[in-house]
Amino acid sequence: MTDRTENPGSPVALTRLALIGAVVLALLSVLLTAYNDHVYRSLKAEEATTQAEILAASVAAAVAFDDRRVAQDHVDAVGRSPRVLAVAVYGQDGAALAAFTRDGGTLPAQAPEAAPPRFEDRRISVAAPVAAGELGLGTVWLSLETDPLIIRFGRYAAPALTLAMAALLVAALGRAQAALARANAELARRADALGETNRQLTAEIAQREAAEANLRQAQRMEAVGQMTGGLAHDFNNLLQALSGCLQLIARRAPDAGLEGLIEAGQQAVDRGAKLTHQLLAFARRQALRPEPVALADRVLGMAELLARALRADIRMELDLQPDLWPIEVDPTQFELAILNLVVNARDAMPGGGVLRIEARNVHGADGEAGDQVVIAVRDTGTGMPEAVRSRAFEPFFTTKGVGRGSGLGLSQVYGFVQQSNGGIAIDSAVGEGTAVILRFPRSAKVPAIASVTARRETSGQGARLLLAEDDPIVGAILTATLEDMGFTVVRAASGEEAADLLRGPTRFDGLLSDIVMPGGLSGIDLGRLARQLHPGLPIVLMTGYSETVVTDEFQVLAKPFGRDDVSRTLAGLADRRYRDPPSPGG
Repeated sequence: MTDRTENPGSPVALTRLALIGAVVLALLSVLLTAYNDHVYRSLKAEEATTQAEILAASVAAAVAFDDRRVAQDHVDAVGRSPRVLAVAVYGQDGAALAAFTRDGGTLPAQAPEAAPPRFEDRRISVAAPVAAGELGLGTVWLSLETDPLIIRFGRYAAPALTLAMAALLVAALGRAQAALARANAELARRADALGETNRQLTAEIAQREAAEANLRQAQRMEAVGQMTGGLAHDFNNLLQALSGCLQLIARRAPDAGLEGLIEAGQQAVDRGAKLTHQLLAFARRQALRPEPVALADRVLGMAELLARALRADIRMELDLQPDLWPIEVDPTQFELAILNLVVNARDAMPGGGVLRIEARNVHGADGEAGDQVVIAVRDTGTGMPEAVRSRAFEPFFTTKGVGRGSGLGLSQVYGFVQQSNGGIAIDSAVGEGTAVILRFPRSAKVPAIASVTARRETSGQGARLLLAEDDPIVGAILTATLEDMGFTVVRAASGEEAADLLRGPTRFDGLLSDIVMPGGLSGIDLGRLARQLHPGLPIVLMTGYSETVVTDEFQVLAKPFGRDDVSRTLAGLADRRYRDPPSPGG
């Protein structure tokens, strides 16, 4: 009986082992080839994904700001690789911001959805999102060239080269891992750079939003100012007509029982005039008469008035720098502004407190405003929340109860300061009091000592006065008032009609004209024409509102004005009647 047990060292065993080894080696070769191909595809997919993500991180800022040039620079840099067939950057709207293709490369017409790498023939394509934090900005699309499948398998098909290929594969994997590590390090560096860019972008967006909010606030204030200025003009004309009617009735009505009604009506007119004056102050359309003012003397001079405006439980403190520079403002409006701030501070301290008025000289630094005088009115009151502080300068905005304020105090201060080339700000927090800070440019002029001019009444004595007023009601009332004062009045309903009368044969002893009139000829234009035609002719202008800057070129009456105002303004007109210069030989 033959023993069939095989010796492990027998040729059969060896052959079998060789065959088994060959089969194992063949299978191993096939497995290694398949595995290596799988690894190859994975690496290519990871490499393409990494390259797309790096590009997406690099162009995020350019896509956010729609900077096509920077985006194209990044795309061109990627396209320098010979394996890159096509690369593109798409914006949020799906349109391409930058693109690169070479022979054999194509681009999607619209931005593809972000998706894992996809192999097609000899190329691999990947789409990666471009984002800033959670905000999606667009898409990056990348197409790379790969080796054909038969070539990849051919590399590992020979069983004799299995070990060599395995070694080469290990080396290739090592290099790939090193390259991947480098790529990861570069990606981390770019991610840090992108994070810093995102932080800068966030800060810039916050600054832009703050600037846009300030712009919208300024535009709203300007629109409200224009509206209130136009309203004040028409309202002042009505008040002028009412005031003139009341004064004429008071002089001509024999019934003494009307005196109370006339006085009440005049008080209503005065209140309306004060309201329109405050509106014009906010709208920066009031006719200011600035002059150099010694601020310390002005504040100290009104200290008693300010003290009377406060309650007994409020202590007033003055902290004025001894050598304060002069400022150039309208003294009356300045005092009214300080009084308004003091009254507001008083109402903000229902339980008492301290009111402090400070004034300091501030030298202007390089690149900043010039020398300024800073005045601060501080209180220890309830303070303002942000919602109130942001609207504090708007007209008719108030947190006071009904009947305790019109909401025009701060708006009047705001308009006065802006019209005086100054600045105003509020520093306040709930429970920490409020400080209203005014800034005025330093004046190089020396304040003058105020003088008192004696008032005197006037009588027209038949002097011929040219009245230019487009409003028929105001014109009729003014005509009656002036004729009652003894003037002979010739009325014109427009600047053009008045100009024709000045060019005609009639000689006038004075011109009284509204500033704002329909047509192309304003009161200022009419006054200048009158001076050309008749040098020396007395000219007085009237206004309820005008955007034209009125200087000392003409004397101005602000509507509504009373009979006494007209009398003082026209005083001596009858004694300075116009006389044409004698003609040659005449």
